[in-house]
Amino acid sequence: MDENTKPVSRRRLLQGSLAVAAAAPLGATLAGCAGGSGSNDKAKTGKKSSTNPFGVAKGSAIDAVIFNGGYGYDYVTFAAKEADKKQGTKSAVKPSTKIAQQLQPRFAGGNPPDLIDNSGANAIGFSTILKSLSELDDVFEANNYEGTKIADTVYPHVKDPGTFSGKFVAMNYAMTVYGIWYSGSLFSANGWTPPKTWDEAIDLGAKAKKKGKYLFVWGKEAATYYQTLAVDSAIKEGGPDVRLALENLKPKCWSNPNIQKVFQKMETCVKQGYFVPGGAGTQFTKAQAKWSNDQQAILYPSGGWIENEMKNATKSGFQMKGIPEFTLTSNSQMPYETIRSAAGEPYIVPSTGKNPAGGKEIMRAMLSKDAATNFSKTRLAPTIVKGLVPADGFGSTALQSQTQMLDKAGTNVFNYQFVDFYGTNPDMLVPWNSFLSGKIDVAGLTSALQKITDKVANDSSVKKNKVTS
Repeated sequence: MDENTKPVSRRRLLQGSLAVAAAAPLGATLAGCAGGSGSNDKAKTGKKSSTNPFGVAKGSAIDAVIFNGGYGYDYVTFAAKEADKKQGTKSAVKPSTKIAQQLQPRFAGGNPPDLIDNSGANAIGFSTILKSLSELDDVFEANNYEGTKIADTVYPHVKDPGTFSGKFVAMNYAMTVYGIWYSGSLFSANGWTPPKTWDEAIDLGAKAKKKGKYLFVWGKEAATYYQTLAVDSAIKEGGPDVRLALENLKPKCWSNPNIQKVFQKMETCVKQGYFVPGGAGTQFTKAQAKWSNDQQAILYPSGGWIENEMKNATKSGFQMKGIPEFTLTSNSQMPYETIRSAAGEPYIVPSTGKNPAGGKEIMRAMLSKDAATNFSKTRLAPTIVKGLVPADGFGSTALQSQTQMLDKAGTNVFNYQFVDFYGTNPDMLVPWNSFLSGKIDVAGLTSALQKITDKVANDSSVKKNKVTS
């Protein structure tokens, strides 16, 4: 749980959202961080060409500072070496676990690095540096090292998390897929079929109970994983209106019929004893181990980071796999294959740095085949570059599942930001732990969540994030 050792995009998935970029403006306001705006007129540049689209100068130095979290930073070193070979540059890639503390003075002094992975619990608030960031549309319009336009190689909507006030300034590199995770070997041994609807899941819970197993498990810090599951299911069933009401903090948004029906299905699971008892008093990775190692529970809702997080507490031969989150019916407004997915790890290029062209060149290298494949192979996570994970997922069944879900979803992908943007997860954990423990019912859960939402909505000091589509 040390937020200095993993990217905030991964830790905040505990809060039900990946959108670290959207959270940063409220979560990390830094006095004196804004510094100057505009560009560095003294930046060294070379001649632009099809193979040097940003005009990076040969022999120029590129200064990159990368958050050293769950993904490490050497994957950027790999890409930087590729850029140096291509352009004759001299890159220095340095790790950091305290991005704001170390780089705030450099922004204020007009001397920021050329490339930054603005992640972690100590990320810089985007609102404080927005005027000092380069727009990155030209990166996506450029060709990768294989000669293909980058925009044609990435998944849909990957610009969204890094776009503020209509300006694309943060390239989020890693893709996270939300789903329901299970053991392929356990399901095969018992002849179980992964459920697609809540009724199918409840039926499976009865079968598991006969085998002495539970359907679900939760840990106290991750009780809101079930809020994520519930909201995602309701959005798939009822369509975008469900999401927009939550995003815009509408009165009675938690009383939406689709949300209520999902809550009721979940309450049935609680009442039937399909949750491993005691989750409200269990640390979340220990609770997850009851699924991944002990196999007391057979399903777990999470993001695609779950394999790496539990790699030291997963039973041999587990065959971790994922499926899209349940719908209520087979006639949901969005297809069953629809998933919640978003890009994380926001990379920025300060316009006031000494070599913005160099920062963009490393980005171009990162989005090329060799570097993106290296990331997926060594981190067992997909990047925003599609089609690079082989069918065997580099031996990872979980990674296979993520790429399969992305491919099958196509453009049927959504995300939302309201939990992370407004920082409401700590408050929401309380009613969710009570609900999953059977201490409050659907009405009590709904009332508690609406009160939390209304408090934010009615606070005029809180900047609101208006979402229209």
